[in-house]
Amino acid sequence: MDNEQLRRVRKTTRLHLAMEAEETLQRIEDFPDKPAAMNYFYSMFRDTYIGTPALPMAKKIIATMCMQVPLELILAADAIPLRLCSGANAYDQIGAEFMPSKSCPVVKATIGMLHVNQTLWGNSLRSIVIPTTCDQKKKAIELLGDMGYPIYTLEMPSSKDSDRARFYWQEAVKQFAIDLQKFTGNRITTKKVQAAIAKIADAAGLFRKLYELRRSTPPLILGTDLFLVNNAYFIDDIDRWRQAVATLIAELEERRENKVSATNRQAQRILFTGSPPIFPNFKVPILVEQSGGIIVADETCSSTRLFSDSVAYDEAGLNDIVPAIADRYLKPSTCPCLTPNSDRLRKLVTMARETGADGVIYQALSGCLPYEMEQKLVNQTLAEKGIPMLYIETDYSPEDMGQLSTRVEAFIESLKARNKKKIKTK
Repeated sequence: MDNEQLRRVRKTTRLHLAMEAEETLQRIEDFPDKPAAMNYFYSMFRDTYIGTPALPMAKKIIATMCMQVPLELILAADAIPLRLCSGANAYDQIGAEFMPSKSCPVVKATIGMLHVNQTLWGNSLRSIVIPTTCDQKKKAIELLGDMGYPIYTLEMPSSKDSDRARFYWQEAVKQFAIDLQKFTGNRITTKKVQAAIAKIADAAGLFRKLYELRRSTPPLILGTDLFLVNNAYFIDDIDRWRQAVATLIAELEERRENKVSATNRQAQRILFTGSPPIFPNFKVPILVEQSGGIIVADETCSSTRLFSDSVAYDEAGLNDIVPAIADRYLKPSTCPCLTPNSDRLRKLVTMARETGADGVIYQALSGCLPYEMEQKLVNQTLAEKGIPMLYIETDYSPEDMGQLSTRVEAFIESLKARNKKKIKTK
């Protein structure tokens, strides 16, 4: 494809992306009683997806394609972390030219986005870091390398339960810290790492406060709004994001005092899990809340997996701090790339009980084999605890909206009937 063809494709794709993003935002904003603090996030996504594409930044950019990349080290290298995973159907269609039709839409869309935006970040983009958490992302390394992108492979073990796996990951993260300094030209010091750890810990604390408020009775905020807040964390300036979230938390606490509900007080409480909702592909969460449900918690890699404990270390030296950072990303991980993954099963049951969830909705994006394969074990575990689950396999296309709407509505109605039966038998 020559430069003129690429320019035309980029223009057409940007138009489709803008329409897709605006439709999603309008559907989210159509819900009543929105917190005023959410306007920051609505505006941010409009500016990012509908406005003029961002120009190269003053600082170096280290892009990532998975939450397993230690952000503390990127910040300590005076660089900007930017997550590239795309949820856009417009980019998915472009990516289909490079990947098999049955491959994961997250990877296809990300490949498509990078193909049409090869000059967007100029010399600011110093590396795209891809952990070996996903076979399709690993193979995408070759495609992106052929496009001219600087790629860094961060090797992750397939298990987290052995000392050998932990040591393997620590060594990979140590090497990443060394190589980051080469990419950015900036030295990572103990002082910088400690400051970055404090910043990420503060963000994690805000996540925890949102989680506590989110599970309130009656519900204070819709799950779709919080998915937007959490998605913003990956692309926004971290200091602006923290301030915006602090403002949102203050408003939600006020709403709790005034007993303001975001939805019908009888709405069925849903725990959402599986493949992550990545903007603008929020179709399943939106359908859940349009159908009379309220997402009070989620177990996905774009949300509650982010608020694991802060980095814990004994000695204030890089030889101790960097391995501690590695532990923070491996020990609490419940990614289905890990085997065994019993922690995820335990966590789902605990979250369902803590939040008073009436049922679980499990989204698997077509082609995402780890999530597709793990759903049977999750369903079995939840069933043993008496927790209903709806399994949904979908992609980024809007073509299955009607079918999904019918299934989600039927599931919500079955939860209502189940709860009524419980009340009668008491």
